[in-house]
Amino acid sequence: MPALTEIVAHLDALLRPETIPDYPGALNGLQFENSGTVTRVAAAVDFSLDAIRAAARDGANLLIVHHGMFWGGPQRWTGLPRRRLQLLVEHDIAVYASHIPLDLHAEFGNNVLLAAELGLRPGETFGEYQGMRIGVRGFDDLATDTLVQRAAAFVAPLGGTVRTTRVPPGRRTRHWAMVTGAGASADSIRESLALGVDTLIVGEGAHHTAVEANDLELVIIYAGHYATETVGVRALAAHLHERFAVPWSFLDLPTGM
Repeated sequence: MPALTEIVAHLDALLRPETIPDYPGALNGLQFENSGTVTRVAAAVDFSLDAIRAAARDGANLLIVHHGMFWGGPQRWTGLPRRRLQLLVEHDIAVYASHIPLDLHAEFGNNVLLAAELGLRPGETFGEYQGMRIGVRGFDDLATDTLVQRAAAFVAPLGGTVRTTRVPPGRRTRHWAMVTGAGASADSIRESLALGVDTLIVGEGAHHTAVEANDLELVIIYAGHYATETVGVRALAAHLHERFAVPWSFLDLPTGM
C-alpha cells in the first residue's frame, strides 16, 4: 500500500509541473490530500461531482484528472464547491491534476497517444504555448477520409462525434498536426500554414476557425475536447498500477463537448 507522498513525488518527477507553464487555474500537481495512503486509483478527464462519486463507488482514494479543482479560477467554498469538498473528505479521496504537463509528455501525453490511436507517426512538436510546444506533427500519406474514419471509430465509444471542415473528394493527408482539447485557434492555423501542414487534428475550436480553414484549404478534424483528452489520464493511471501495484479504473464521464 504506497504512501500518497510517494506517488505524488513520482508523478511530479515524471510530469515536472513546477517547470511547465500553464493556465492559472490549472494548478498542476496535488490539489487535495487524503489521509496518506493509496489503495486504488481512478482517472477522469474532469474534476466534478460525478467523478468524485464514481471514484468513491470504485473504492478509489486517489483521483487523477486533466482539468482540476480550480479550473474556473478562484472560488468561494460555498454551494457546489463545498459539496465537492465535502465528498472528498467523506471518502478520503486525494486529487492530482495535470493539464499541459500531461498534454505534452513524450510517453503519457494526450497528443502522442492519440496519434498512435489514429495510426499516425509523430516526428516533430507543434502548438506553441508560452515557449512550450504542446502538440505533435508528422508526415504520413493516407486518404483524409480514412483519417476521419479512424477518428470517428476512436471517439464513438466515448460518446463523441467527429466534425470536419470541407474535405474534397480524393484528398490526401501528407503533413498533419495535432493539439488535443481546444486546439483549433488562430495561432494553430497560422502555425499550420507556416509549416505546410495540410490537416489539423484537434478536440474543438471556435466557429471562425472552420471558416478560415475552408478558405485556406486546411482540413481541421474536430474530434471532441473530452474524447481527445481521455488517453493521457488512462495511461498515467495504468503506469501507477505497473509501478506501485495499485488497481485502477477509468471513469468515463462524457461532457458532450
